Amino acid sequence: MAMDAKLVNPFIDAVTTVLPQMGFPEPKRAKLYVREKNAVSLGVSVIVGFTKQIRGNVVYNMTEDTAKFIASTMMMGMPVAEFDAMAQSAISEMSNMLTANAATNLTAMGLEVDISTPSLTVGKNFQVKISESQYLTVEMDVGGNIVELDIAVEPQ
Repeated sequence: MAMDAKLVNPFIDAVTTVLPQMGFPEPKRAKLYVREKNAVSLGVSVIVGFTKQIRGNVVYNMTEDTAKFIASTMMMGMPVAEFDAMAQSAISEMSNMLTANAATNLTAMGLEVDISTPSLTVGKNFQVKISESQYLTVEMDVGGNIVELDIAVEPQ
């Protein structure tokens, strides 16, 4: 299966639209990779599933330091020393907002989609199978912090 770029752009657009509204520096697209089957956690991963006319998963994947930076920014610059329940909640909320925006973008393309509740996982190097074959990883640079979008979605 070749990933369809038309299905990747709604996720990139969500990041570049939503994050600046929340006080983040302008996100820039960094590297692009084609990967096989499993996403490997960088430390903090949020997995969201898609159903209806788009099937698959997106993973927001980042180091714990990046997650703490994001949580701190979302909490108006409050320092985040530990990746605790409050910080985890902020990351889940960001993932919700990004995915809802991506879903709106997909709907605007005439695709009916439903999204699952995000599942947040903490831990490095474990693998999550998100695709039967290949998927696309887009690195987004947010003020020098990398958030990986692991995108494994296809039309049904």
